[in-house]
Amino acid sequence: MSTISITTTQNIEVEYDLASLGERIVGRILDGLLIVVYAFIIIFIVIGTSQFNSFFEHNGWMVVFFILPPFFYDLVCEMLFNGQSLGKKVMGIKVISLNGEQPTFGQYLIRWLFRLVDFSLTGSLCGLICVAATEKRQRLGDIIAGTTLVKTRPRANIQQTLYVPTEENTYVPTYPEVVNLSDSDIQLVKEVLINVQKTRNTMLALQAMNRIEQVLHITSKQDPVSFLYSVLSDYNNLASKL
Repeated sequence: MSTISITTTQNIEVEYDLASLGERIVGRILDGLLIVVYAFIIIFIVIGTSQFNSFFEHNGWMVVFFILPPFFYDLVCEMLFNGQSLGKKVMGIKVISLNGEQPTFGQYLIRWLFRLVDFSLTGSLCGLICVAATEKRQRLGDIIAGTTLVKTRPRANIQQTLYVPTEENTYVPTYPEVVNLSDSDIQLVKEVLINVQKTRNTMLALQAMNRIEQVLHITSKQDPVSFLYSVLSDYNNLASKL
């Protein structure tokens, strides 16, 4: 399975599973089917209200109105739904920036514009060849925009939910300073631990530990992995009391 390592703005390296060519193709087919269903619905509405030809003769401006949703479908969906269209969501994949952050509007726009080259003008041949041949599974639009597609689904392992239960009445937080961390910080800690479980690369945990110690101005004598689990336990306990 192909993976990609991304260094986040917190200087922590996180590894993602890349979306496969097959997953991208099926996601695109699902999106295409959705657009076809939309087109049939519009046709039935028009036929149900008047004669098809006469309707557009007297309401030519409606053609533009009907065309806009499928035309901008991918761009709008990826912007509004965190890098996912409906097809991508079903397949459990999404667009991410190679810098580890959510793509900007400019990156989404570049991907969308280059669909003309990747799919329309080349009959999808350019997109297929690029995704199959590039190390980061990128079509031309991804290469120019600095993006790629990764899997969003965690492996089917209860440990990988990383839910760390705490005893409400007896639990004493080791690091009460963790209340100053954000939900996105805690999610990043979870992703680091998932990657450590998968790769056995404890350097990821050490990087995260050093960063958290700097941010919270604390010093720990625990090993990096135990430290991160303690951070999750403390955060779960303290957040439940807020």
